[in-house]
Amino acid sequence: MTDAPAPLVLRLGAVAHGGHVVARTDEGRVVFVRHGLPGELVRVRLTDHEPTASFWRGDVVEVLEPAAGRRDAHVWSQADAVLAAAAGTSPLGGAEFGHADLATQRELKTSVVGEQLSHLAGLEWDGHVRAVAGETPDGTGWRTRLHLDVAPDGSAGMYPHRSGELVPVTDMPLATDALRALAPWELRYEGAERVDVAAPSGSAPLLHVSLRADARQEQLDALRERLGPWGEQHGVSVTARTADHRAVGVWTGTGESVETLDLPEAGGHFSWRVSPTGFWQIHRQAPATLVRAVLDAAQFTPGDAVWDLYSGAGLFTAVAARAVGETGSVLAVEGSPVTSADAARNLADAPHVSAVRGDVARVLTGRGPRARGGQRRGHGRATSSRPGGRTGGRTGGSTPARPDVVVMDPPRAGAAKDVLAAVDHAAPRRIVYVACDPAALGRDLGRLRRRGWRVDGVEAFDLYPNTHHVEAVALLRRDG
Repeated sequence: MTDAPAPLVLRLGAVAHGGHVVARTDEGRVVFVRHGLPGELVRVRLTDHEPTASFWRGDVVEVLEPAAGRRDAHVWSQADAVLAAAAGTSPLGGAEFGHADLATQRELKTSVVGEQLSHLAGLEWDGHVRAVAGETPDGTGWRTRLHLDVAPDGSAGMYPHRSGELVPVTDMPLATDALRALAPWELRYEGAERVDVAAPSGSAPLLHVSLRADARQEQLDALRERLGPWGEQHGVSVTARTADHRAVGVWTGTGESVETLDLPEAGGHFSWRVSPTGFWQIHRQAPATLVRAVLDAAQFTPGDAVWDLYSGAGLFTAVAARAVGETGSVLAVEGSPVTSADAARNLADAPHVSAVRGDVARVLTGRGPRARGGQRRGHGRATSSRPGGRTGGRTGGSTPARPDVVVMDPPRAGAAKDVLAAVDHAAPRRIVYVACDPAALGRDLGRLRRRGWRVDGVEAFDLYPNTHHVEAVALLRRDG
């Protein structure tokens, strides 16, 4: 890196994937700018500016001509780039669209989804990013989970975008009232490297600390003596994971995080146990919103065979299992050891469900070690077979049935090529693809379209207000 040049005055152009808008210098250099809006005239501090780079990056530090959609005040002062620049600091990540009103945010997200689907999938999308039920007027109060990193002095904080500087957090307006009331950022965590806090729908809040490998025993003893009484006082379960990640201890409370969902159209009441560091949708309305969208797209019928790939703790698995009944079957595959163990526990009473831990591509293709531990059929029976023909049975050791419906919810990077090829080869009646990244969605839909699949619809939901992120559910069926 060279020394930072003086801030540039730029006219901002179109929105780009990743939370940026695009601008050009007088010399024609492309600059990806955060914290701005299309059409604005702004002053930009460059954060990446190598002379030989094909593009630069920067943050807005002053707005000279604001767009109509810019708010008078950012929803989270610590994420406000203009305020941060005035104070000589960097804005925290996690609310990079918080300077725009919600209508403008959704217009930007709609544009990004449409552009990615057009460019990568050859699909012209006429939909729009929709608000979810019960959203607050300013898009705050939705996060039910929060991750904080811990500095050597025990203070909890977050990182600015593309920065290694940990900044102490003083508030988190995107969090639910239950999380904000706990104010976990005000506690000291000497001896810990990370803190995860959850305010689940079906149990008391939970605070989980991951301990440092170099922590002294007296630090850990003091941390437990401090957090245990705090948890009892606030009705919070407190757990801790050793530095080698091999053991989790309960310092106070039940040590459990339970999520619940009541949806008559999905079969009534559901419950999931989620480990402190396991995966669960973070928006308070995300499970209900996505389950409804998946049910509408999948059109499960009794007796169907279902593959739930990248299944997490079993959100869609449980709903599919109830929809297809015990005359059907569900194969749930998850690579994360923690989250796969959650799924196995959550689905242990469903005799027609197989929960398999392993790399999804290896499980479906049979190449290399396909699973490690955690392979469970209902009631804990193990399965070790590769998905095969539709005539396969569903008892331990037999070949699971080929799917009538495939549901996949891959991580931000999208599904592996081998996974898409295996799903295509299995020839289900429907594919339901749940995506948290428009670029990965566009790429994977494009690959499936080239294999003869037709995209029958894409719904997009604003499950991350005040950020650039968006969730989408796509339905695919075979052409012809």
